[in-house]
Amino acid sequence: MEKVILKTTAEKGRGLYAVELIPEGGTIFEEQPLVSCQYSWNAAYGYLACEYCLRPLETAERNAQRLANDPCIMLPRTECCPVEANLANHTKCERCGALYCSADCLQEAANRYHTAVCLGSEAHNEQHPANALVEFWKKMHYPPETCGIMLFVKIVGMFRQAADPHALQAELQDFVHKSVNEDLLIFHKMLGEKFTQQIEQLYELFCKAFQVESDERLRWLTPDGFKSLVALVGTNGQGIGTSSFGDWVKNATACEMSDQERQAVDELIDDLYAKMDDVVGSFLNNEGSALYARQSKINHSCAPNAETVFPKSNHMLALRATRDIQPGEEICISYLDECNLQRSRHSRQKTLKDYYLFICQCEKCESQINDPDDTSEEEEDEDDDDMEESD
Repeated sequence: MEKVILKTTAEKGRGLYAVELIPEGGTIFEEQPLVSCQYSWNAAYGYLACEYCLRPLETAERNAQRLANDPCIMLPRTECCPVEANLANHTKCERCGALYCSADCLQEAANRYHTAVCLGSEAHNEQHPANALVEFWKKMHYPPETCGIMLFVKIVGMFRQAADPHALQAELQDFVHKSVNEDLLIFHKMLGEKFTQQIEQLYELFCKAFQVESDERLRWLTPDGFKSLVALVGTNGQGIGTSSFGDWVKNATACEMSDQERQAVDELIDDLYAKMDDVVGSFLNNEGSALYARQSKINHSCAPNAETVFPKSNHMLALRATRDIQPGEEICISYLDECNLQRSRHSRQKTLKDYYLFICQCEKCESQINDPDDTSEEEEDEDDDDMEESD
């Protein structure tokens, strides 16, 4: 039985609501994405992931060696690394060399989009229009990334291979709950005015790479249609992070072992995370983004009762309750990252209004309604002034 239903209200539009008690830590639902991709910079820096499902392709030991820049690292308990046991199943596209964690993922990709956009022997030709498109995108989006150009490429492939392109168009439209004008407002806010000319260049490169204008199935992808698609992905895209070393840590921590071995493993983990922090900082994961039809219907709260997780170390999303959720209660996640979530009410509301075009009226915002209308930066400036005066 489904634990949630989709309802539309005058106040908040579409939203998901619990139909039964969902205990803290309980999985509300799992969902495969319509499409997913690895970030371009993430791939460029050697984070190996399945082209279809984003599952890590390097072992935990190799992952740790690369992230800590130390080829001498050796991990105990290799059985705790799920990639190790699956190495024999890794495969690749014979035409372009794209890597996959299994023959199933290779087949899924070929059936859904890859056959239409595979570059074959041109995959490593820097002059090919599709590769020029990716390089141009990378210059527009330095890490940390929030969107991947390959999502748009794969959507093109899906339209070219779809048995019913109108049904696919309807699936994409189901993500949209704003007007075209609002989409374009979001688009401009996301990229900033300085990117207006660059997005036009990006569109030209996109058309050149995939002959968009001559393809009957892509007639909807006009310049404004492309901008709306960017806005759709920007407002609905869900970030994904997977890590073979993280999986090893989790599995090794759960193992039964002697006190002596436990101490050695714990010290090794602490030491490796410290080394990784020196080399790559917070960039530990295979990272990408995806579009999830059901997850995209969940509304925001600054005091969310649910979170998205990736328990299978691939693009399979699970929605998990962060506290008990009562029957009839709306299920909410945070559209803001943890850092922005801790900012002032005024700062949170400004960000949500600018990028999502709504005024948050969640429980947390309503409880802080009498707080000063200062941004967090202004609060910090005031704190600095107070410090100077006290000196």
